Amino acid sequence: MLGDYSLFSVAIFSVLVLICLVVDLRAHKADSVISAKSAGLWTCFWVALALAFGGYIWASHGVEDFSLFISGYLLEKSLSVDNLFVMMAIFTAFSVPDRYQHRVLYYGIVGALVLRLLFVALGTAILQSFAWMAILFGLFVLWSAWKMWRAMHSQHEEIEDYTDHWSVRLTKKFMPVHPRLAGHDFFVHELVGDKMRWAATPLFLCLAAIEISDVMFAFDSVPAIIAITQKPFLVYTSNIFAILGLRSMFFFLAAAKRYLIHLEKAVIIILVYIGIKMIAQYFGWHIHHLISLSVVLGLLVLGVLASFAFKSKEAGQEDK
Repeated sequence: MLGDYSLFSVAIFSVLVLICLVVDLRAHKADSVISAKSAGLWTCFWVALALAFGGYIWASHGVEDFSLFISGYLLEKSLSVDNLFVMMAIFTAFSVPDRYQHRVLYYGIVGALVLRLLFVALGTAILQSFAWMAILFGLFVLWSAWKMWRAMHSQHEEIEDYTDHWSVRLTKKFMPVHPRLAGHDFFVHELVGDKMRWAATPLFLCLAAIEISDVMFAFDSVPAIIAITQKPFLVYTSNIFAILGLRSMFFFLAAAKRYLIHLEKAVIIILVYIGIKMIAQYFGWHIHHLISLSVVLGLLVLGVLASFAFKSKEAGQEDK
């Protein structure tokens, strides 16, 4: 799975991620509401960290691998926007207070580190063994774009009740559930009759729903990144650096989401481009990695600029 990357590169990545997770946990160990300013600063930190690691890839493996890493990183970041909005809906459904949300997201992303590794290993192994699967992967990416387009043009916006999500029902089959929150604890030791037992709190059920939602989004994002590069190390590291900053990005977008009204359209166009690129690549039409990087970055910038240049009526009224 390492390809032309050494164990030394894996060690650098692993140690860097571990240190950052510890720093992040200690910096937010107090149950407090994350301000937009703090979220913005942490978002800048995670982006700078990803760029620094990209610099290492450039120095050790050249500009082509660097551009592939950045392309994958930007694509995963942009696709994460929809995932963040689903997380907001989940927190609303479980009535999780703002001060506990960072803790749930933290452990949700720790679980995603393992699950994404399995997705990347499986996806790249399939493509390397069965080249024709590139067509199916490409069609799947195009289908994801179509799903996003339909959801964006749906006349009735409905938020699923995640308290009755199948992941929650499944959790309840394996362990008893405490009916109320118990601070920031995921489990409580409660007395039932004359016996003590462990029970999951609604906060753990919320974590389970968020973890499953990340798995569902991985079905869209991982094939899209594999369409850019089939080097497992680049696919996984770009994926992980993107989701490491999801917590801070979540709180930042919670304040700014009403302004980024055209970003989703840019993401849809990116997915269409990636899907076509993957199918064309199977038939021998190779698009240079710098072109792909320019397309991804250019469309994202265009989506953000268009969001501020052409505001929605609701956002314009709130600004007045």
